[in-house]
Amino acid sequence: MLHPTAIIAPSAQLAPDVKVGPHAVIEDYVTLGPGCVVGPFVHLLGHTTFGAQNCIHAGAVIGDTPQDLKYQGEPTRLIIGNNNVFREHVTVHRSNKLAEDTIIGSHNFLMANSHVGHNARLGNHVILANGALLAGHVEVGDRAFISGNCLVHQFTRVGALALMQGGAAISQDLPPFCIATGYNGICGLNTIGLRRNGFSSEQRLELRHFYHLFFLSDRPWRDVVAEAQTTAHGDAAMQMVNFIAASKRGVCRHVGSRNVEE
Repeated sequence: MLHPTAIIAPSAQLAPDVKVGPHAVIEDYVTLGPGCVVGPFVHLLGHTTFGAQNCIHAGAVIGDTPQDLKYQGEPTRLIIGNNNVFREHVTVHRSNKLAEDTIIGSHNFLMANSHVGHNARLGNHVILANGALLAGHVEVGDRAFISGNCLVHQFTRVGALALMQGGAAISQDLPPFCIATGYNGICGLNTIGLRRNGFSSEQRLELRHFYHLFFLSDRPWRDVVAEAQTTAHGDAAMQMVNFIAASKRGVCRHVGSRNVEE
């Protein structure tokens, strides 16, 4: 199960069925759970813990030090769940301080050359397409889809089931269920994603109502948020409203011509 050219530190902890490819390097303090597969020329390092059934493809570097000038060599951590796929040359950095970890959930798909910065937090079933870049402290909700060559600024949040069109860049929060386009713009609801994930017509209708309320009305923003907090009923609508109300960076605004009607 371990290629003879692989270099594995004595203190690394590997489940009995882990497979390690040629010229992979697994350093001290790395833990690999059952069923993990490590491809050729992969480098795993730091206090990095993988759950079960993770697959790391050729050339990926997982658990390296954060790209942060304030980092002083502390034994910070990267925690990874189960059933994730890290394609070729993906990079994921551990956190920059002991009080906070970099966290990757489960069933995520990180395509080639994508990057997750220090202290970032990914939920479950997230997709990062080729070349997508997440800066430090970014938070990504469940089932978000970040397309190729997208950029997410540090401390920015991406809501659940949100979608970023190819090449989009955001430095403000992207609300759940919305589609990002261009720079800090949104152009409607991710209705295809909502249908595929079993959202009822009533749920989609309520989300459409609040999309209109937040992004297509001329009312003062504070009044809109206050009204939404008292009138939202469904879980999905409450998720959108609470996400927007909690924003510290501001949220992306409607700029596109996409029809938000279904």
